[in-house]
Amino acid sequence: MKIPSHIAIIMDGNGRWAVERGLPRKQGHIAGVNAFKKIIIKAAELGVRALTVYAFSTENWNRPRTEVDFILNLFQKTLLKQADELFKNNVKVKVIGRRNGLSRALTNTIEKIEEMTAGNKGIQLNIAFNYGGRAEIVDMVKKIVNDFAVNNETNISLTEQDINRYLYNPGLADVELLIRTGGERRLSNFLLWQSAYTELCFFDKYWPDFTAEDLVSAIKIFQQRERRFGGLNKVGEDCVD
Repeated sequence: MKIPSHIAIIMDGNGRWAVERGLPRKQGHIAGVNAFKKIIIKAAELGVRALTVYAFSTENWNRPRTEVDFILNLFQKTLLKQADELFKNNVKVKVIGRRNGLSRALTNTIEKIEEMTAGNKGIQLNIAFNYGGRAEIVDMVKKIVNDFAVNNETNISLTEQDINRYLYNPGLADVELLIRTGGERRLSNFLLWQSAYTELCFFDKYWPDFTAEDLVSAIKIFQQRERRFGGLNKVGEDCVD
């Protein structure tokens, strides 16, 4: 059976998981990191080629400052702590999103782990941090306009392949399966360009409770769906999606 080459996950519900247990919200984020470690291992075992996770959005800056600071510090500590293990397990790490607004210490850590794992050939782990789908498209357009201006080109002719080269992670395959936990049914500004034909799979459970078995269940749901990309289904019926 086909394993989706690129899986994306909106890891939602850390704070609610903690609150419902009478715990500080930061304990939910810690539990979320522990859940993530198990999922990256399972995804690699299954042969998934790329895994993109939504760790911190451009809108998350609107949360209380204490929570934002905790998430930023937790992210940096997690990268530092897991760098050697990710390298040894042949994981290639790429952090996508805007670097402005992040501390120099955090950006240095991001650059270090990206450089350390750049030559790895196993699963590619993309961490969307300070990321927004619309922000990515805006930044992409700015780069294209700038390049055309530098080259004094006035006849702008673009293909989808051209646009892909200007995204945060050029050359990355489109998302085939997008999973969201936490009970919500929306994309929340995540990988808008890359998810045009993704299969969506929603879980009511919060992210800290998401298991390797749940990942397998989501992949099984994906395998049961017929992906037609606007063509015909098996009996020749028209399809608009």
